[in-house]
Amino acid sequence: MKSNDVNDLFDYGYLIYQNSDFFKFSIDSVLLAEFVSVKKGKREILDLCSGNAPIPMILHNKFGSRVHITGIELQDAIYDLGVLSLRENEIDTVEYIKGDVNDLLQIFPKRRFDIITCNPPYFAVSDTNLKNVNNIKAIARHEIMIDLDNLVKMSSKVINNQGYFCMVHRATRIADIINCLHKYNFGIKRLVPVYDNHGSQASLVLIEAIYNGKDYVTIEKAVYLKDYKSYKNIFDEVRK
Repeated sequence: MKSNDVNDLFDYGYLIYQNSDFFKFSIDSVLLAEFVSVKKGKREILDLCSGNAPIPMILHNKFGSRVHITGIELQDAIYDLGVLSLRENEIDTVEYIKGDVNDLLQIFPKRRFDIITCNPPYFAVSDTNLKNVNNIKAIARHEIMIDLDNLVKMSSKVINNQGYFCMVHRATRIADIINCLHKYNFGIKRLVPVYDNHGSQASLVLIEAIYNGKDYVTIEKAVYLKDYKSYKNIFDEVRK
């Protein structure tokens, strides 16, 4: 097993602990954190499947004391990387919990959160051809410990009325995402397709939904990753 590496967290002035044997954060997390907006009166943020904590760190960089951020990660080895990352960057305001999203109601027995973010495992367990032999990687990438349906269900139990749910996922699963959001009373508000380059099919989708809200969808300008050297404040550029 390789030892832990410390890498730059893109343009945010932070360092992040990683171990390429089982987990490295990706551009998906950066895009999701940049996609999140904080409306007036919305302060409590919960990040599910936090990994080594890139999303909590970027949200802290963006919003500072305007928000209170809680992150939750299941796997011991990845959670430990997040603890190291937060400590290295002297971020002591993020509440970082080792726990199972399936147990959210035991961890948070009352509705608490105004915004929930998630970069979840992307692949159904049936996608065995994509499954990584490394168990830690497999759990991070595949719906082994939690599937999309239960993730949205659990989110609906701890989010405040009219709270916002923001997620990044594979574009090929957009039908599943919409069905799950509707099943648990989320109305879809914003959607951004993400492409690797011009002429390719969309690889990712960013989606914002509101709990107990109606669908009123704004499809924002597409993001073409090859067009950007920096992803910090990317949606300020996209929305111009």
